[in-house]
Amino acid sequence: MVPRALLPVSAVIFAAALGDSACARRVVEISPGLSPRAQQELSQVEAEIDRIEAKTLASLGAPPDNVTQQVELLGKAMMYDKQLSVNRNEACSLCHMPEAGFTGPVSELNATTIAYPGSVRTRFSNRRPQSHAYATLSPVLHYNSARGDLVGGNFWDMRATGRRLANPAAEQAEGPPVNPVEMGLPDIACAVYRASQRPYRRLFEQVWGPQAFSVRWPGNVDQVCSQPGPPSSADPSPVHLSREDRGRVSASFDQMALSIAGYEASAEEVQFSSKFDASLADKAKLTTQEQAGYELFRGKGLCNNCHRDGGPGEDPLFTDFTAVNIGTPANPRLPFYREDRPDARGYVANPAGRAYVDYGVGAFLSNGAELSRPSAVDARWLGLAANNSARVQVPTLRNVDKRPYPGFVKTYGHNGYFTSLKMIVHFYNTRDTLRRCQPHDPGEGTTCWPAPESTRNLDTTELGKLGLTDAQEDDIVAFLKTLTDGYLPAKQP
Repeated sequence: MVPRALLPVSAVIFAAALGDSACARRVVEISPGLSPRAQQELSQVEAEIDRIEAKTLASLGAPPDNVTQQVELLGKAMMYDKQLSVNRNEACSLCHMPEAGFTGPVSELNATTIAYPGSVRTRFSNRRPQSHAYATLSPVLHYNSARGDLVGGNFWDMRATGRRLANPAAEQAEGPPVNPVEMGLPDIACAVYRASQRPYRRLFEQVWGPQAFSVRWPGNVDQVCSQPGPPSSADPSPVHLSREDRGRVSASFDQMALSIAGYEASAEEVQFSSKFDASLADKAKLTTQEQAGYELFRGKGLCNNCHRDGGPGEDPLFTDFTAVNIGTPANPRLPFYREDRPDARGYVANPAGRAYVDYGVGAFLSNGAELSRPSAVDARWLGLAANNSARVQVPTLRNVDKRPYPGFVKTYGHNGYFTSLKMIVHFYNTRDTLRRCQPHDPGEGTTCWPAPESTRNLDTTELGKLGLTDAQEDDIVAFLKTLTDGYLPAKQP
């Protein structure tokens, strides 16, 4: 597979292609350098974000009486709020839309850049968007000494530990707003200030207290918050506040994150409404192929060793919340490899350039150069860094095939190297039995595999030479497709 190059596009050509000059100007401003198809898909997704936001804000007129539902409504309003990004153009949901299983909703980006553009549209992160459906069920990051594993947290590298707020999903929500390659604000105070100007302010104060936005903002706060992060090392908190106001801002930022996590825990995202769930409840029956795939999943395929389907008293979440290095090859399609020079703001996202290696959990634990770290590292874990180098979190397989239409491209693995379920199942089966690919090898992904991005802590015990037939791989894929929510209507409790 030859990586697909990014295609430059001019505003004039794209305006003609869309036949709507105003829309074209808006979209070209969104992501210069992307193909017209990607631009058009981005525009459609943004229109859907705007629609959902408008519907959510309309609910503020008669908010629910129950405080839990109020928190969910607040969280949803913020999830779809583009004003919480530095250029007021990117909501959290841009990378986490329901029609794609709460991961990246733009097929063309999934097929080309893998990562999504940030609020500064020339900046991309080093990984594909991770689904946040069911993420609230991940435990607070902890060390299982018997297994020798870290367990829990959020993000591919587990860096949203949940140790401070007792909620990994909330700490995850605190990452993107001040991540320079995502929403790009220079200071958490900017997120709080922007939220204080939004229609949900009254509900926020009703839930969290009237003190939430009682901050003496400096006269230049709008100007400061319009400058993309990261802030300079000489002025790490560029919104200059009193000690008391800084404390109030920190508390309100935590409450914003807890509200978003509250929405992520709602029945909209945690549904258990797949065909698999229906089969467990005797409301559906798996086909012969799906059942064969499930048996392989639990047996010869060894999938269930990490993607656990539950045990006594457990919901089947299809992850054990540990981290592993399966030997995924590097993905040269990520624009992050080319972000090795100062951008227009002087920011260098990836000083290592093409030499960059994603060391996952190990990089977080060793205080490596991560883009965003919403949780502090427990100093007692520093000695675990070497044994976790190149490991990434085992994702849930729920909604792994959810897509808005059959031809929609989804990618798999932390860097999106795998472009289909068949491809990643084939990799699990044959990683160690097929030959190494040559550059631009036409057999890549079918008859050969590139070398792993890193061989540190490579899992050689549970995958790579499973001995599955082609038909058995297809059976497993058929089973994985039964994990898509929406087979049964999600019931509101």
